[in-house]
Amino acid sequence: MARPSTAANWFISQRPNPKAQLRLFCFPYAGGGTSVFRGWADHLPPEIEIRVAQLPGRETRLSDAPFTSLLPLVAAITEAFAFASDKPFATFGHSMGAIISFELVRRVRGDYGLEPQQMIVSGCRAPQRNLTTKTIYDLPEPEFIKELTALNGMLRDVIEHPELMQLLIPTLRADFEAIQTYAYSPEPPLDCPLTAFGGLQDPEVMQEDLEAWGEQTRGDFKVRMFPGDHFFLHSSQAEFFQALSQELRQLMSRQ
Repeated sequence: MARPSTAANWFISQRPNPKAQLRLFCFPYAGGGTSVFRGWADHLPPEIEIRVAQLPGRETRLSDAPFTSLLPLVAAITEAFAFASDKPFATFGHSMGAIISFELVRRVRGDYGLEPQQMIVSGCRAPQRNLTTKTIYDLPEPEFIKELTALNGMLRDVIEHPELMQLLIPTLRADFEAIQTYAYSPEPPLDCPLTAFGGLQDPEVMQEDLEAWGEQTRGDFKVRMFPGDHFFLHSSQAEFFQALSQELRQLMSRQ
């Protein structure tokens, strides 16, 4: 099979490292882009190469229409991901990114016989549970923005810039539609270890929602909680990077 011409569009490397022992594929939360992971390479072991999903409708792909359905998005990424995962790899996804990474791993397992060395999911209910308590993607604009603001952190840098908000709203609506219309289908559990990260003050994702991820793997499973709300990966950055580095170092020591 020929290498897909769009492979480079889907994943970018923060700091290319052909000698990397492990690749970490990262998937952002709703409305997020590659900038969510800017500087991560400075905080993680040098043996790791970070590759970040570059989704349509944001940053350098602003002119590409965002997906409003999650599984077609996963299907579009799959081939590029399979070619990029030509050495041992792990995945990290926060919120919507956790579900993208989960469905992508299941599809790549079925299509290519590949599985990650480890999955790390963050700030997200297990897929077999209801992922959200309310639907907001089709709300009138003032109400939609109010709901996003209540999540804390999502609009921190853009709430006072109306022109930027107008650029982002179609992508935010599309992302929320994708996650809020997602329908989980049971499959056999994964074989890889799985770790779930969560915020102690997250009003949307409780510890029991994270514990339920254990049903999705036959491998080792654990939950790690951090001070902070849904965006604890920003507000508790030092603790977060320490825990993520520890997970990845333990993984590489087992290879």
